[in-house]
Amino acid sequence: MTDRYAVAGNPVAHSRSPEIHALFAAQTGEDLVYERLLCPLDGFEATVRTFAAAGGRGCNITVPFKFEAHALARRLSPRARLAGACNVLRFDGGADSEDWFGDNSDGVGLARDIERNAGRPMRDRRLLLLGAGGAAAGVLASLIERGPAEIVLANRSVDKAQALVQSHAGFAAEHGVKLRASPLDGTGEGFDMLINGTSASLAGAGVPVPAAALKPGALALDMMYGPAARPFLDWAAAQGFEGRDGLGMLVEQAAEAFFLWRGVMPESAPVLASLRQRLEAEAHT
Repeated sequence: MTDRYAVAGNPVAHSRSPEIHALFAAQTGEDLVYERLLCPLDGFEATVRTFAAAGGRGCNITVPFKFEAHALARRLSPRARLAGACNVLRFDGGADSEDWFGDNSDGVGLARDIERNAGRPMRDRRLLLLGAGGAAAGVLASLIERGPAEIVLANRSVDKAQALVQSHAGFAAEHGVKLRASPLDGTGEGFDMLINGTSASLAGAGVPVPAAALKPGALALDMMYGPAARPFLDWAAAQGFEGRDGLGMLVEQAAEAFFLWRGVMPESAPVLASLRQRLEAEAHT
């Protein structure tokens, strides 16, 4: 039988994950189908269990269920345990969640996109990460693993940023990375990279830190993509920064999930190029 996978979230109709995984499957010859699962806000667990009981092999998790997915998985990867959130579930044991495995591929996806696709090594650089919610929590460990000199976690609520710093303090110390929390208006200057993990773009708000926080020519990346990321990219271009959206991160984290499920690592570059082409075509229709 053809194996079934899905992306679970609310909303989920906009998700590009089915396109991405269809391209991965065609490229690798893996026999699978990939669907969308719209989960009621109070019915994530029931929806996922029903999918697993019907033969589903795994799923990606999108907002707002990444913390619930973490609670459902009885076995966790180290990065998922650190993040406290999962964006990938593998249904080992079928509908019995006692054997489910949870992972978080967001951070490795972001890191690969920055270093491989954008050609920006992070080692010994200074990174400014905006936000202290699930998006920032999901990527922080992977950013630390790349060995930057410093990561400053800036958020409107400094207490939330400090809690995330505290949970990753030992991991950062092991990797020799300076890690601290900051209010949005007190980050300091001279950062090599800005990563926006807040919902500011989605809400149509401006970039929540001053341009002076970044070095000339710095990389400015928004985890959003498509129309939601356009104001951020326009701001980056106006300031002379290298703007980048989250599409590469989306494809790279999907490749990591595909590998977790199938044991085969697909080539991400042609899939990313195809997806960008599709998005550009849609923007002009």
